Amino acid sequence: MTDHWGQQDGTADAVVIGGGAAGLSGALMLARSRRDVLVIDAGSPRNAPAEGVHGLLGREGMPPAELLRTGRDEVRRYGGRILDGEVTDAVRAGDGFVVTLNDGRTIGARRLLVATGLRDVLPDIPGLADRWGRDLVHCPYCHGWEVRDRAIGVVATGDGSVHQALLFRQLSDDVVYLANGHEPDDAALARFDALGIPVVAGRVATVETAGDRITGVRLDDGAVVARDVLAVASRMEARTQGLASLGLRSVELPGGMGTSIQADEFGRTGIPGVWAAGNVADAKAQVGAAAAAGALAGAQINAELVMEDADRAVTLRRSAAAEAPAGR
Repeated sequence: MTDHWGQQDGTADAVVIGGGAAGLSGALMLARSRRDVLVIDAGSPRNAPAEGVHGLLGREGMPPAELLRTGRDEVRRYGGRILDGEVTDAVRAGDGFVVTLNDGRTIGARRLLVATGLRDVLPDIPGLADRWGRDLVHCPYCHGWEVRDRAIGVVATGDGSVHQALLFRQLSDDVVYLANGHEPDDAALARFDALGIPVVAGRVATVETAGDRITGVRLDDGAVVARDVLAVASRMEARTQGLASLGLRSVELPGGMGTSIQADEFGRTGIPGVWAAGNVADAKAQVGAAAAAGALAGAQINAELVMEDADRAVTLRRSAAAEAPAGR
């Protein structure tokens, strides 16, 4: 065995799959409970393109990479381990689980916390994905202040785009709804008209840029709509690669918004021994909410292990008593 987490390692109390805010918070709670916890992180956080994390009290504007570095250091401070790698399989083995990494290593775990996050699937519009996290945004609470008072175009992708346009109108007087095949209903039109949000018919063909910034969109009829910023609602799909063997239930979000892993308010997935926290189970959670969910799941995992350890101690004591010679 070349290192602690080699091919023939023992079993950790908990393996956390995913090292974002939810995973690290769960690991921190477990490590502070003196649990042997390992975080496996593929190193591809959803918010990596963003300049800063927003709406997180005490850490407003902190670069995402710095937040994760700080979180890793905190987990390690209490004895938690961080392993860079990608999970390719996770299966039940006896009372626990065996997790396989992309380099072939296997790791045993009594419990699993899935905190793999989600991936944003953008409309197939040339030039759109290249601007993601910069002047292409999706969440007014995550990026709205940073694009305030600019010329914003909302590229419609479904019914939720009407609400998105109204939210961004709170931040700028210059918002245009680019219908893109999703025409607003009469109620939406009345609100748009009252708030001065023009509706541009036609589909968006390409994103226009100059000097590494968005200048507008070109429609399928050739017309160009000048814009400084674009907003779009992505389809948010839970990252479940390598987890199929666990049998986690995936649920479709309303309005075609995406998918998530089904879990209760404590993070229990319905698969005994498996919890889920963060965006993988709650697509709408911002960093603070994801971290809170991870901490709650970590505490619940520890509580379950405490009871299991206590019951095991009772069984061992009874066995020892039964095997003791009579009269002693």
